[in-house]
Amino acid sequence: MKPSRLPSAFGHLFRTAAAAPQPLQTRCLHRQAEYVPKIPTPTPFCPDVASFLKLIGRGLSQHTAKFTTWEALFSLTSPQLKELGIEPPRTRRYLIQWREKYKSGHFGPGGDIKHVQDGKAKLAVEEIEKGPLEVVRRVVNIPFDKDLKEVSEADKVRVDGYSAEGKAVSGPYALPLKGTKSAIVAVTEGMWEEKRGRKIDGGERRRAEVRFKRRVAERRAQREAMGFS
Repeated sequence: MKPSRLPSAFGHLFRTAAAAPQPLQTRCLHRQAEYVPKIPTPTPFCPDVASFLKLIGRGLSQHTAKFTTWEALFSLTSPQLKELGIEPPRTRRYLIQWREKYKSGHFGPGGDIKHVQDGKAKLAVEEIEKGPLEVVRRVVNIPFDKDLKEVSEADKVRVDGYSAEGKAVSGPYALPLKGTKSAIVAVTEGMWEEKRGRKIDGGERRRAEVRFKRRVAERRAQREAMGFS
């Protein structure tokens, strides 16, 4: 290669290297523009925004009016939730985490219930004879206005998280019906809530300082009680 052509060759190489990232950036922006959030199908026990926010608790039901549709609840980003006034940040993170769980089909107690009327579901203990001395009991969800004997096998829905203790339904928020082997489960505030850990003596960073000052105050109080200044 002639010396006079070296600058032009290097210049062409540098221009090519500088222009290379541009198609990659364009593809990334194109993929981002095409992203469509997954909107889950409402379930009978959690059919709308109000029910979802009520179930997951932490005071989120006070923000119900800020979400105009089910789609908005599951599609708004964290900055958009902040603009709506969902504060503090840990509350937004909690909401987003529960949205992802719901999308994956992971619900709290009663999430798999099918027969619901006005936010209430009826559970009953079904007894199945396996042999002369063997009886298996299981909890099923049945239509609210029917007794177990009136329900077909197709309308009996097995429910996770609930079991039969004798002839009674045992499980979260199950209220027994007197004189029957049935119970009512209703959509309740905080029914699916994941409780936060308690901060004792100010949390990990301030705990030693808080406890030290408390011991100093206790010793001072003991000295004063014994007549020492």
